[in-house]
Amino acid sequence: QVQLVESGGGLVQPGGSLRLSCAASGSIFSINAMGWYRQAPGKEREWVARITSGGNTNYADSVKGRFTISRDNVKNTVYLQMISLTPEDTAVYYCHADVKLHFGGQSDYWGQGTQVTVSS
Repeated sequence: QVQLVESGGGLVQPGGSLRLSCAASGSIFSINAMGWYRQAPGKEREWVARITSGGNTNYADSVKGRFTISRDNVKNTVYLQMISLTPEDTAVYYCHADVKLHFGGQSDYWGQGTQVTVSS
């Protein structure tokens, strides 16, 4: 199996910064695109950022210019550096990976989520 474990969430004041990490482990041959999503109470899950295996990135308009996605292909880890946080960024953040498996095939995997709360 493949597991994605997120870390780095917590409580931060408006204007503050957080860096989220998501490490993939298991029967991984390689990982194609990785990304971050978020979901606030009462809202649908929102795509935040995506990064390809080659490092090409895309961002939702709501976070563009404030969030930076990056990855370490050796560690199978994706990061989300968040700055200038506002209360509207409060959500559970989930990482996603498109994984090629050692035994063949390809599948999508999700992390368990990490809570980010932006509040005074």
